[in-house]
Amino acid sequence: MKKIYSVLVENRSGVLCKVAGLFSRRSYNIDSLAVGETDDPAVSCMTIVSSGDERTIEQIEKQLNKKLDVIKVKTFDETASVSRELMLIKVKYNKGNRRDIMETCEIMKADIVDMSKNLMIIQICDVPEKTALMIKMLQSISVVEVARTGTLALPKCMETEG
Repeated sequence: MKKIYSVLVENRSGVLCKVAGLFSRRSYNIDSLAVGETDDPAVSCMTIVSSGDERTIEQIEKQLNKKLDVIKVKTFDETASVSRELMLIKVKYNKGNRRDIMETCEIMKADIVDMSKNLMIIQICDVPEKTALMIKMLQSISVVEVARTGTLALPKCMETEG
């Protein structure tokens, strides 16, 4: 079972280390981790994706709530959220495969953001499954380098929310 944790924390040095240490000490796996400031520069939001059985998922939330630097913890399932991941992928190309790469980008709604004589950087922002598929589709071409953010997610909008 996968769970997404949206953790508001105080924006101070060492907080990320403390949260990561919590996962490490208890042997919980972090599938994805993204951290950034919120609209308040004193507060950061950590989006953590982790998996485990129901007991593990409950324990992670309880342990996060015990941390002094943690302001608020929200958890939600992938189905109850909108999630995105940004990926940059550098590929080597030639006249023979350039058209195929461009068609793949068009199909996957990815953009070519930089190019040289034989290299291009492609950007895709989509659900994690689509970014993984993009890598798979370009694997037969010479993939030089890949950089991915962690998953970012927010709970879906509900009509009762203001």
